[in-house]
Amino acid sequence: MNFYAIRAIYINELGRTWRTLFQSIASPVISTALYFVVFGSAIGSRMQAIDGVAYGAFIVPGLILLTVLTESVSNASFGIYLPRFIGTIYELLSAPISALEVLVGFVGAAATKSVILGLIIFGTARLFVPFEVAHPVLAFGYLVLISMTFALFGFILGLWADGFEKLQIIPLMVISPLTFLGGTFYSIDMLPGVWRQVALFNPIVYLIEGFRWTFYGISALTPLISLGLTFGLLVLCSAVVVWIFKTGYRLRS
Repeated sequence: MNFYAIRAIYINELGRTWRTLFQSIASPVISTALYFVVFGSAIGSRMQAIDGVAYGAFIVPGLILLTVLTESVSNASFGIYLPRFIGTIYELLSAPISALEVLVGFVGAAATKSVILGLIIFGTARLFVPFEVAHPVLAFGYLVLISMTFALFGFILGLWADGFEKLQIIPLMVISPLTFLGGTFYSIDMLPGVWRQVALFNPIVYLIEGFRWTFYGISALTPLISLGLTFGLLVLCSAVVVWIFKTGYRLRS
């Protein structure tokens, strides 16, 4: 394992975050803070508690994942697309480093940025609504797992996209809507029977419910199912990335 190569890629990707601090960190935090002001403080004070949890606190896990999912995909996709766009990807492919080392560097940096952002949003939420985390270690571990999974997905997206417009299609048109409809602001048990069954086809539902369980010990779904689905997505994305490096799809064209 070439740790020097991994460190170089990792530090370079993290450095891009500090060079674009407002876009990378400040902007998502400000947007999420507005959600807490509107839904947590203003509307939340008029809403009934859900499963014994105050509404403002209930939406915290969903709002954290709303940002973490989109940022994981966006950071990883842009990180690998930019070398393809400017042509430096060929220098990377010709360097004496393996596909695994490239993947660890890019995905590790994207996941790290998402975890840091999730922790910042967690701290921001505490300024607006009071809440306690029932399983803090599990919550952090699950946050890392989700960040890695969607960073891998973003890496695939960055290889697939042939223009900057396509980099935004999936985060804006797929990830964000599915997160909003995945129980961010409500429990799927509140949905009528038919619509609850429809919601179960949304994979983000399982992620939010599992993450919410680590916070409050409540979930509309079995936490082990949520964990299993997350691992399944991680394995699937890893298999796709391995296939891409073996075939050279979008890497050499």
